[in-house]
Amino acid sequence: MPTNAVVDIPEIGEVSLTGIVNRNERRVREQLPRILSEYEEFPLDRLAVQDVYALTLNSLSPRYTQAFSIVLKEPIQDAEIEEALRAAIDKVIASPKR
Repeated sequence: MPTNAVVDIPEIGEVSLTGIVNRNERRVREQLPRILSEYEEFPLDRLAVQDVYALTLNSLSPRYTQAFSIVLKEPIQDAEIEEALRAAIDKVIASPKR
């Protein structure tokens, strides 16, 4: 299977698991373009951006929720996500995979 393949999540009996999502994925994706724009020297190629995305998510605690869950308070603040993004960008710049 290709490493970037989309995996179809099976059902368990009649229960679908497709509605379980990591809320931080959306939050990181929303902030990523703005933070990347601060780094003129950052190479906007697929692998570099994916590395930043993965490194950032791996540095944050996962926040899995069910579809349509009501989240009253996010334990991870936007500033923490911004800090994790900047650290990941700095790491990718320092160790490019080219």
